[in-house]
Amino acid sequence: MRIDIFRKEFSMEIAVITGASSGIGKEFALAIDREYRLDEIWLIARRKERLAELASELRTNVRILDMDLTEKESLERYRALLEETSPEIKLLVNNAGTGLFGMFGELDLAEQLTSIDLNDRALTAMCWLSLPYMQRGDTIINMGSNSCWQPVPFENTYAATKAFVLSFSRGLGKELAPKGIHVMCVCPGWVETEFIDHAKVDDTITYFDRWYSASQVVERAMKDLRRKRKISILGLPVRLQVALIKFLPAEMVMNIWVKQQKH
Repeated sequence: MRIDIFRKEFSMEIAVITGASSGIGKEFALAIDREYRLDEIWLIARRKERLAELASELRTNVRILDMDLTEKESLERYRALLEETSPEIKLLVNNAGTGLFGMFGELDLAEQLTSIDLNDRALTAMCWLSLPYMQRGDTIINMGSNSCWQPVPFENTYAATKAFVLSFSRGLGKELAPKGIHVMCVCPGWVETEFIDHAKVDDTITYFDRWYSASQVVERAMKDLRRKRKISILGLPVRLQVALIKFLPAEMVMNIWVKQQKH
């Protein structure tokens, strides 16, 4: 049965961060720990030891949830914990994600389906499960990508999952605006994280115009959150690229990208 949404009585105030074991997720945990006064931060990722290391760096009480969000059992565990503790989720950061770069037909099918499950299905489920524990003034941050604005050959499945995240975030934000719950989609360019090490399985993609750090992405996102921005994009070159893409045919944008990659 669906829990009545926007309940008024909560036991504590928390932040929930998925994909928190490294990279952007870890930086969000550090930033939220600095800027908010919360009862707990819930850190979600598969690598329990990494979460424990991060927890030791935070002043806020931490609840470690070593879970794989592509598994139904993990989502049920999250649901049960919410029902048991009845917290107010001040911030939900859906950062967990994965993807592969290369020729679609040559990439592992199971890993590409996992990307869809984690980037889209799990994110959708986390929003749905969390909403009954949010109210006016609370925030959802979803991790998009600069690849969400157009089709991207050689990271085709990944880019499509991020296009879903952008569209979903915009629609959800419009639905929740009358309730005072803010939704922001973070859409960075190339970020130096472990994600790239996993995603780049060969030399299909060789051109990277500019790199940013995870801390830079989060610093910008937190500034944009304070301004109640719906989209957070780090870097003038990336913002100019996004603005230009809106006026160019998708075929032209793809052709430019393919030539950059020397295909």
